[in-house]
Amino acid sequence: MTSDNTGRWTHPLAEGLPTLGPEIERRSREIISQRLAAMDLDQAALPVIRRIVHATADFSFAESLRVHPDAMVKGAEALAGRRPILCDVRMVQAGITRTDSEVICRVSDPEVIAAAKAAATTRSAAAMELLAEQMDGAIVAIGNAPTALWKVLELAQTGRARPAVVVGLPVGFVGAAESKQALLESDLCYVTNIGPRGGSPVAAAAVNAIALAARDEK
Repeated sequence: MTSDNTGRWTHPLAEGLPTLGPEIERRSREIISQRLAAMDLDQAALPVIRRIVHATADFSFAESLRVHPDAMVKGAEALAGRRPILCDVRMVQAGITRTDSEVICRVSDPEVIAAAKAAATTRSAAAMELLAEQMDGAIVAIGNAPTALWKVLELAQTGRARPAVVVGLPVGFVGAAESKQALLESDLCYVTNIGPRGGSPVAAAAVNAIALAARDEK
């Protein structure tokens, strides 16, 4: 496959497709808006839904996503207050690009590795334990490990930490759906979804949506 002197790809399947980043993004947003307009969705949750669908090309999140009524406001307040964003894995950390707030992931710290081994748990859960002192009023973003979400719920239940918003979107067949249901049933402010789907790009997209919405409100 080659491109001609206009920058267009010459393969028949690529005919008429945009080749420049801004044009591709604009067209993607048009497609997403058209599809979402036909769905009966919570308007307050739309910024998060749009961003996640854009990141995943998966419209099922429009139906499975659950956004607490206060999530956008509390998330904006946390960012305005320069509270950190605490992540379960580095892929979530790397994907959060729309804020100047500190984005922290300790999953690879030697202290966390040793603590996980001693407690017979995952490194993501051990990282949340060691981040408890920074968790009050912060945004917690979990896109990989249900064990990290269980740990955050435990910290909140025992009064050790209370995040402003928990973006709980772990992926998997063991504990992901259950931990997200527990988050929904808790008294924490959340962005989550129903079922096993999730992942680091989804969690990062949700945080980016909160950050962009907060920036637009200034």
